[in-house]
Amino acid sequence: MTESGDGAVGSVDDAGSVDVAVRLPAMRVAYNAGSLDEADLAPTWHEQLQAWLDEAIAQSLPEPNAMVLATADAHGFPSSRTVLCKGLDERGIVFYTNYTSAKSHDLTVTRYASATFPWYPLQRQVHVRGEVEKVDVAETAAYWASRPRGSQLGAWASPQSKFVDGRRDLDTALSAIERRFRDVEKIPVPPHWGGWRIRPDVVEFWQGRQDRMHDRLRFVCTDDGWTVRRVAP
Repeated sequence: MTESGDGAVGSVDDAGSVDVAVRLPAMRVAYNAGSLDEADLAPTWHEQLQAWLDEAIAQSLPEPNAMVLATADAHGFPSSRTVLCKGLDERGIVFYTNYTSAKSHDLTVTRYASATFPWYPLQRQVHVRGEVEKVDVAETAAYWASRPRGSQLGAWASPQSKFVDGRRDLDTALSAIERRFRDVEKIPVPPHWGGWRIRPDVVEFWQGRQDRMHDRLRFVCTDDGWTVRRVAP
């Protein structure tokens, strides 16, 4: 047996390598990278989120705008997946997808979603939840124009969330779309594609602390405006 620096224990094979089946209960990380006090917060949730996003970018974190999006279907069955945040302002956070996808079906039914930005190296996360709305056509078109041509073709080709018989089906669909738009300089936005905006009523900023006594500061939208409350870890 061998013990890693954080106390995780695993078996060692004849070649001297540690078994990947590490004992999960022994895995621990000390959260001591920082703290979060009420006085540290920006005046608004979106300014605070932008500030933390800027720090994640400055630290060269991979995919700093990645967020775990959670939705539920009409029966209450949840689903989660990672998407990329492509818009942030006082109205909410925006991501783009196929409107016939599973996530879009969920959002059309429930009109509610949550998203979490997991910045593990900074020992931070931000949780956003609220009602959703489709992004207007003009805003969608502006973002679409910024996408690489390959991504545009992929959005036309992929029947997102549908079952396919194999990879060949996807490659064949993409080839057909490439031929369709071969002589088209500006590929139009697909009618089945666009943005969703989460308009938050709760935004929580989480900073890891020692002994699991984490800092959790929550912006909550009330009838009188936004208020900040501390939440026990």
